[in-house]
Amino acid sequence: MRSQTSLGFEVCVGVCVRWGRPGLTVCCGSGFQALVLTALLVTLGVLAGLPLEELAEMLLPLAFVATLTAFIFSLLLYLKALLAPTSALAPGGNSGNPIYDFILGRELNPRIGSFDFKYFCELRPGLIGWVLINLALLMKEAELRGSPSLAMWLVNGFQLLYVGDALWQEEAILTTMDITHDGFGFMLAFGDLAWVPFTYSLQAQFLLYHPQPLGWPMASVICLINAVGFYIFRGANTQKNTFRKNPSDPRVADLETIPTATGRQLLVSGWWGMVRHPNYLGDLIMALAWSLPCGTSHLLPYFYLLYFTALLVHREDRDERQCLQKYGLAWRDYCRRVPYRIVPYIY
Repeated sequence: MRSQTSLGFEVCVGVCVRWGRPGLTVCCGSGFQALVLTALLVTLGVLAGLPLEELAEMLLPLAFVATLTAFIFSLLLYLKALLAPTSALAPGGNSGNPIYDFILGRELNPRIGSFDFKYFCELRPGLIGWVLINLALLMKEAELRGSPSLAMWLVNGFQLLYVGDALWQEEAILTTMDITHDGFGFMLAFGDLAWVPFTYSLQAQFLLYHPQPLGWPMASVICLINAVGFYIFRGANTQKNTFRKNPSDPRVADLETIPTATGRQLLVSGWWGMVRHPNYLGDLIMALAWSLPCGTSHLLPYFYLLYFTALLVHREDRDERQCLQKYGLAWRDYCRRVPYRIVPYIY
């Protein structure tokens, strides 16, 4: 993923952003353009006879190759970091323990020329690969059963919406903890290249081998749940990003804020006055909607929901500690006024 951190309240990001050392310019929509180009090439390939559905039978060996690639890639990045200047190193990946530093990543933004490996890998290979695997599973189900099931259509549609939105809003990743703080080592490389495409597609994999009956009334309820989750997720992130770019924008100018010792402001109303991480709440609601088409007979389709809950709770805890260190009394005031972290009245 792909969820924004509370550290991003005060960071201004323009439509086109120059990030880090000179040479990298990121324009909104570039990730989405990569998705569209991939879709066009795959469509042409399928029309020319490319058996994309056969990908469904090759997931295990492909996952092994992706893991091996991530390991070799991370080793090369580790060796490259030995020659990097101190200013290019990540805060947390230089403990002196080579195994720990290999996993966390020594260099913050490893590059060759203007090409930033971490920025490129964070969204594109994993998310686009996830969509391709889902599509291959849908086509395989059509081959086996004559047509894809309603449940398979829902899972593909929901997750395509999520991926398309993430790539369209690609510039927002520049303020996430992965980019601003974490080095690019095996942890992120494995997550980007192997973990995301092969585990986030578990719902579609489950449906291929365990078809689930799903009527339109229940499908409508699931669609509503996904729409609510997406509305919260996109609304919260849009409000935050608008505030970053221009606090005087009419859409956010009336929102209440708390001044900090850094001279910046913390939002304390709107979505960010409901809970401290409303985007995480939207993420979790969508994760539930992706699992529900698979029924309740097996825990496997709910792995993503359980894993992502643990991930976001851990990330939220890291956010809290860093924000407290950065904003001090202002952050304590924010927490007093917005006591719930992710789920209103629960957590």
